[in-house]
Amino acid sequence: MIDSALSDRAGRRVTLRPVDDDNWRTVADVAPRDDQRGWVAALAARYLLLSMRSDVWTSLAVYADETVVGHVMWGVDDDGSRWIGGMVIDAAEQDRGVGRAAVRTLAAWLGGQDGGHPVRLSYHPDNASAARLYTSLGFAPTGAMEDDELVAELRPAAPDPARP
Repeated sequence: MIDSALSDRAGRRVTLRPVDDDNWRTVADVAPRDDQRGWVAALAARYLLLSMRSDVWTSLAVYADETVVGHVMWGVDDDGSRWIGGMVIDAAEQDRGVGRAAVRTLAAWLGGQDGGHPVRLSYHPDNASAARLYTSLGFAPTGAMEDDELVAELRPAAPDPARP
């Protein structure tokens, strides 16, 4: 389990957990709002299949307390950068801070891995809510595109020279 002790606005603890025999069906059924389907898969099942069929991505279930509320996946690129992808928060769970807590939790975990590599993600240029969320979390556009999406990255914090 990946737990950074963050909660959503209702006070539910948001954690990231492996997709396993007990939760995969619930994760697969996670669906975004209809107006988001131009930017994310209609069901998280697509991302689960991508994780199963690829050596790059690992799927995680997003929990609020003990309830599955979403899906997110992560991977490591050839240059060592860490990527966040395939995030879907169930339509009924949106606008509660779950996505924000999930991205913060995963970005902190990925950024804490050895090497100090940047954490990257991508989003469609027309997805204004994603742009606001990621910018507010410190992700900055790199100018690169991945397929038809903008790439943004969160750089590791520079070491403080005043600290031994």
